[in-house]
Amino acid sequence: MLTWFCGAQNTDCTGLSRRDFVRIGALSLGSLALPQWLAAKEAGQQLNYFRNKSVVLLFLGGGPSHIETFNPNSDAPAPYCSITGEVKSSLPGVSFGGTFPQLASHAHKMALVRSFTHPVGDHVKAIAHVLSGGSDPAGDGKAGYSMGSVFAKIRGANHPESGLPTYALLTSEEIDGQYVNERSRIANGSRPGSLGLANAAFDPNGGSTLLKNMQLKLSAERIDDRRSLLGQLDRLNRQVDASGAMQGLDKYEQQALEMVLRGAGDAFDLKKEDKRLVERYDTREFRVGKKVFQPSSLGKQMLLARRLVEAGCGFITVQSSGWDMHSDGNNPGVAAGMEMLGRPLDKAVSAFLEDLEERGLSDDVLLIITGDFGRTPKVNARGGRDHWARLCTLALAGGGLKMGQVIGQSSRQNDVPDTEPVSTANLMSTVLHTLFDVGQLRLDTRIPRELTKLAEETPPIKQLF
Repeated sequence: MLTWFCGAQNTDCTGLSRRDFVRIGALSLGSLALPQWLAAKEAGQQLNYFRNKSVVLLFLGGGPSHIETFNPNSDAPAPYCSITGEVKSSLPGVSFGGTFPQLASHAHKMALVRSFTHPVGDHVKAIAHVLSGGSDPAGDGKAGYSMGSVFAKIRGANHPESGLPTYALLTSEEIDGQYVNERSRIANGSRPGSLGLANAAFDPNGGSTLLKNMQLKLSAERIDDRRSLLGQLDRLNRQVDASGAMQGLDKYEQQALEMVLRGAGDAFDLKKEDKRLVERYDTREFRVGKKVFQPSSLGKQMLLARRLVEAGCGFITVQSSGWDMHSDGNNPGVAAGMEMLGRPLDKAVSAFLEDLEERGLSDDVLLIITGDFGRTPKVNARGGRDHWARLCTLALAGGGLKMGQVIGQSSRQNDVPDTEPVSTANLMSTVLHTLFDVGQLRLDTRIPRELTKLAEETPPIKQLF
């Protein structure tokens, strides 16, 4: 529970009372408020099923072609192979699509799943189905919850030390009408379902100027009443220093407030990054859109994801729009679309993987790349590919899992799995086994049984463990 008072009674000249600060510190972790959690931590009373790892899910909205991304199928007849060519990777005998030359050099750090499949071919329903890890089988919102919301429910909606939401959604800044539609679709797919709004995704972009300065802009109140002071962080920080209001709070209340005030806002401030690192991520040179073009924000989204990981956000969905490459009035064809979107992804994801490695975080962060569904094996008459869920894009990196491999194979026509299929439920289980010790998780009676079943009843992708 976090309550922000404006004009509270019995305040000092800053308008901030001792009670205000106590409320600010009362961030929940299950049944423990943050100050109590800190006290328990000092006493050694910690829950022991958290693996202290994070997931960054790069979601390619619209449905990326599995062929032009990670399965160019160059040995297949012309209608079934990549129309953007291929590039050899650092894994012997494995090629990536032709617009991923930098990323191909990191293939030995990745796992490419070439047998990922699901049954849903409609955008809205497919996004909900994939992001829910199959717990919403029809994608109609009548069941299930997003993978991030499951994590937030188990881990706690806010990180116990930094105070940041544990589940974040970093949407793109593109303003083309089609891309705006995709933002609403991924927001819909990120829903918490019956787990409650406290476990909904936190979107710091929410209409702000992310591309320009990557600074959080947020109203003073949030509808789920769980995180309402970040937008006024700098002002409040100065008031705390000037007012002496920290005096009178006990040790753990002071520590809780200090963590919130001194750490949370920094995670959103890219001005604190080395300019050379920002340049490595920067994708503004690539202009994206169909009718309205503007610079790609993907690089800054990925850099912000890394900063949020370091600040304690455990599940971050990064949205990239425009992958619905039908070649029609609203969407580009495959060749133009992959030049427009594949190039910034190649740069941003490569920078992300290199950055994690340089910081010693590769084993602590699992990157997942997927989207709504795949694309038709044959190119249509206009040079586009249409919806195809029977074979989809899925690539992973890091997380301490077994990388440097291809998992599964597609048919020669690149239309269906030719080996044991990997499902969205397998993906959900993989995420949960990465983030938690599932055997220990079962023993915590506070965790709803329906959530632990998601990791128990369907196995994770076995080749990764």
